[in-house]
Amino acid sequence: MPNAYDMRAAPRQVDEGITRVFQLLGKRWTGPILSVLISGPAHFADLHRAIPGISERMLSNRLGELAAAELIVREVEDGPPLRVSYRLAEAGRALEPTLGELARWARTHLPEAERPVDR
Repeated sequence: MPNAYDMRAAPRQVDEGITRVFQLLGKRWTGPILSVLISGPAHFADLHRAIPGISERMLSNRLGELAAAELIVREVEDGPPLRVSYRLAEAGRALEPTLGELARWARTHLPEAERPVDR
C-alpha cells in the first residue's frame, strides 16, 4: 500500500467539472449578477444599480457570457422605448440552492471586506 510520500502514486487531478464551473462562475461579478437575478427578471439599469462598483461595460460583458452559457435569457421588450430584461434560464435557476449555501458559508467563514470596485 503506497504511503503519502510514495512518488509512484498516481498524481492528483482536479475534477474536470470543477474546472469548468470555476472558469465561468469564478469570474469577477458573475456571482453577484446571478444572485440579483434569483429574485426575478431585471432590466440592465436595475442590475447596474443593484451591483455597486460594476461598470456598464463589465456588466454587459458578463451578461453576454452568461447568456452564451445558457444560464440567463436576454429578452427584448417592445418599445418605444426598447428595453432589455434578463432572467435566469433553467440552468441558472438550478444554481439557486448552491449560491444560497455559498452565501451562508461566506457569512460564517469569511471576514467582512470592502466591496470590490471595477476599474
